[in-house]
Amino acid sequence: MSVEAAGRVAGTGEPEGDGGCLCGRCPHGARAGHRQAVAAFVALREDFAAGRGVPAGLAHSAGAARQWVSDELTLSARLLAERATAEGVAWLAAVQRRTLLVVWAAVAALLLGQALTAVGTGWTPGRTAGLVAALALALALTVAAWRHRAQGGALAPLIGADRRLSTSRAVAAGWLTVVLYGVLMTAVQLAATGPRGRRHLLDGLELPRSGGLLAALFLGCAVAVLAHALVAVRVRAGRLQKVPAERPRAADLLADDAGRGSFPDAQYVLVNGVAIGCALVCLARRPGQLPDLPWGLVGLILLSAVTYLAGNAVSGGRPVILSVVRSRELGDLAAPIRTGDDIEIRGTGFVPPGAGTPDRLARTVVRIGAVYVPVPLVPVAGGFANPTDGVLTVPVPVDVEPGRVEVRVVTAAGVETAGYPIDVQE
Repeated sequence: MSVEAAGRVAGTGEPEGDGGCLCGRCPHGARAGHRQAVAAFVALREDFAAGRGVPAGLAHSAGAARQWVSDELTLSARLLAERATAEGVAWLAAVQRRTLLVVWAAVAALLLGQALTAVGTGWTPGRTAGLVAALALALALTVAAWRHRAQGGALAPLIGADRRLSTSRAVAAGWLTVVLYGVLMTAVQLAATGPRGRRHLLDGLELPRSGGLLAALFLGCAVAVLAHALVAVRVRAGRLQKVPAERPRAADLLADDAGRGSFPDAQYVLVNGVAIGCALVCLARRPGQLPDLPWGLVGLILLSAVTYLAGNAVSGGRPVILSVVRSRELGDLAAPIRTGDDIEIRGTGFVPPGAGTPDRLARTVVRIGAVYVPVPLVPVAGGFANPTDGVLTVPVPVDVEPGRVEVRVVTAAGVETAGYPIDVQE
């Protein structure tokens, strides 16, 4: 399949033979268009990996054929990236309705649960207060979701600048929801009870009884602020490589930027999820006061928060060049590096987490002296042999002046390595 064919399939809004919409302006069309673009790119890459599709006039030159294949894959990857962006925008607009369905389904489940538990015991003012508080929160979330409907609806505050769901923000939002729900329940009961009952309700808001819950809320909000500041400082200093995601995913809460499971994130969500569940159980048993969270559980949350922040502080790092050698084919004689030769750059961090998509791999650049050399895409079955996180192979252009020059790698995240000197012979 050629790039022109891939473009006809992935780059237009016309339906295919099955009549599917690929317009890119509606959620279904954006999703279908992205799937077709992925299929077209994979077919193109597999053809090139098998040696098919290369013009006969370039077959005599391995370097020219490799560059032509890389350029064709780069063009096709740009079409794929455009479709992925369109799907991400359409997904954010569509998820607003899904989040509202979840919110109102939770309110309906609460009403059903209260109705079932009221059988034999009767309906109590606490049940009324709980239902009214849930309705108030659901209405507030509905209004917020409508105002931010193009940014993910109710999920908008949880989406970071890298278009991923933030673990720390999600945990902080969970604690904030519990506290607001408890305060609203108390407020409703205060409005409906007499003076003697109000004194009892106000006693339930005293710091000795609600201190544990407020401490958990403080820890959640503090970790969210500190995590954001930590990431921002490390990105500006070049010690952390951040590449935006195509769209938020639920797995972002438990995984790193590359989609691999992350222990600091997973334990932080698990510990706080269990603690929030405990707080909700306490609130259900004593709806007249805020949950009296045990201080031992608060200590566990603190330990989990420290582990989460420490994991974020040591994750990632700058790309580093460890060595540069002349790429030698089998049968070649040992020789110094000359213009026109391929060099192999060995190191780490050349492909940042989340930058494994073809369009971002194509953004990797090597600076040899004053010449910037795009790293060619070398396809193999199921992926790419170049570039990789630890090895890059690029040709030395004829524009490079002989003598000692520095080699630097610029990753897809825009971070540049320190210079590594090499000697280029005439």
